[in-house]
Amino acid sequence: MKFLTHWLIDVPEKLSRVFLWLPPLFARIVVGWVFMWSGWEKLHALPQITANFASWGIPFPEIMTPFVSGVEFFGGLFLLLGLFTRIAAVPLVVVMIVAIISAKLDQVDSFETLAGFEEMSYMALFGWLAVAGPGPISLDYLLQRLQPKDDRDVLSPSVRTT
Repeated sequence: MKFLTHWLIDVPEKLSRVFLWLPPLFARIVVGWVFMWSGWEKLHALPQITANFASWGIPFPEIMTPFVSGVEFFGGLFLLLGLFTRIAAVPLVVVMIVAIISAKLDQVDSFETLAGFEEMSYMALFGWLAVAGPGPISLDYLLQRLQPKDDRDVLSPSVRTT
């Protein structure tokens, strides 16, 4: 059993460590690009998108349309840059939840159907980025490295004694 565990789990894990930077970068580029352009297109077609929001029963469509469009555009841009990644991902998760509830809930007849929506895939990626972070190829990572180490721990700041 040790032999199998070593060759089928330990060795692939060690080999994959070389590529730990790649999944968050790839996820950010893909969803960042999609949402930046989706938000951009919505911002440039506000009357039509507002009418869609109204037909889906989204309250206050005149307010929600530019708001959601801005969240998609700026959230996507921030993800592309790897800037404020964990913060940018959260409202995008909320947008996906609202999109499913408002536009697709009537199509849900099983978990399989729900899981098949592209909004669920986006939501999973946003959730993962919110927890795992942007990875080492990001502005977040760069900004953290530029900040003195003592200033980084916000939850339990170090107490200096003289």
